[in-house]
Amino acid sequence: MNAAKQDLELVSLTKRYGDTVAVDTISHHFKPASYTCLLGPSGCGKSSTLRMIAGHETVSEGSILLAGRDISPLPPAQRGTAMMFQNYALFPHLSVLDNVAFSLKMKGVDKSERDKKAGEMLELVDLTALKDRRPAQLSGGQQQRVALARALITRPQVLLLDEPLSALDPFLRIRMRSELRKLQKELGISFLHVTHGQDEALALADEVVVMNNAVIEQAGPAREVFNAPRTKFVAQFMGGHNVISLPEGQVAIRSDAVAPTEAGQGRIEASVVAVEYQGTHVSILTRAQGDQEVTAVVPDADFYASPHNPGDLIGLTWDQTNQHHLTA
Repeated sequence: MNAAKQDLELVSLTKRYGDTVAVDTISHHFKPASYTCLLGPSGCGKSSTLRMIAGHETVSEGSILLAGRDISPLPPAQRGTAMMFQNYALFPHLSVLDNVAFSLKMKGVDKSERDKKAGEMLELVDLTALKDRRPAQLSGGQQQRVALARALITRPQVLLLDEPLSALDPFLRIRMRSELRKLQKELGISFLHVTHGQDEALALADEVVVMNNAVIEQAGPAREVFNAPRTKFVAQFMGGHNVISLPEGQVAIRSDAVAPTEAGQGRIEASVVAVEYQGTHVSILTRAQGDQEVTAVVPDADFYASPHNPGDLIGLTWDQTNQHHLTA
């Protein structure tokens, strides 16, 4: 099937649990063959959205279109999607090979054929040598790759990933990010990945969809969402930004675009609250007029050439091209 015809689109999608609206009439078109991260805090609606696409939650209102057809009434196995769960959900009594082949067994595929296809998937995730082991004999990263191979064996048009890296230690999480990205490019299918980690979303995604209070707050290329947040929530949730009220309105300014200067010479006056050494940079937390907290992140050489201490009164300045007016 042509990739351009494998588009995933949400149309006025809504999920209610009794009187609680978990997802509120969201609409979004996902680019085909892309890596998209649904990002937001706990309870924002991102996991409910993913589970509706997968078929593990019913749709209260709206449609889910894949390749031009509404898949929302279909059972999970008939949707053209596959889901990789947060806890991997591997069968402890089955070998790695049999775990990967399980969905084909349920479909009645004969053993030689399903073992052949499972072997191809294990080769894809570099686990051929471990095909006879049980899940308990694997590391966390290896278990994750088994779960990935098991999801991919159905040849889905869209792979859905629910917080897939949360159970891994920080070092392995970074390594697995690059493996996921590489795999998505090799397969040429859409990956839709739910996370609450901003770093994870920025590292992985072609597109970031930020959710808050059951709606999509902002969506776009990862770099655009980070550099040009439209709302106060997105600026603060993505991190690395100050939200400052100025006479001309509320603006977002990246912390590394703010520079300390002598008192009376900045765009605003502030007192230093805390100084934190961060290796290549130093973070200076200040308090400005109206009890606004403003952070400047400066190269360590610049800071130590003209250091500041808690209690110092300083000016803060920035290039006006680096400030973005917020709509809400």
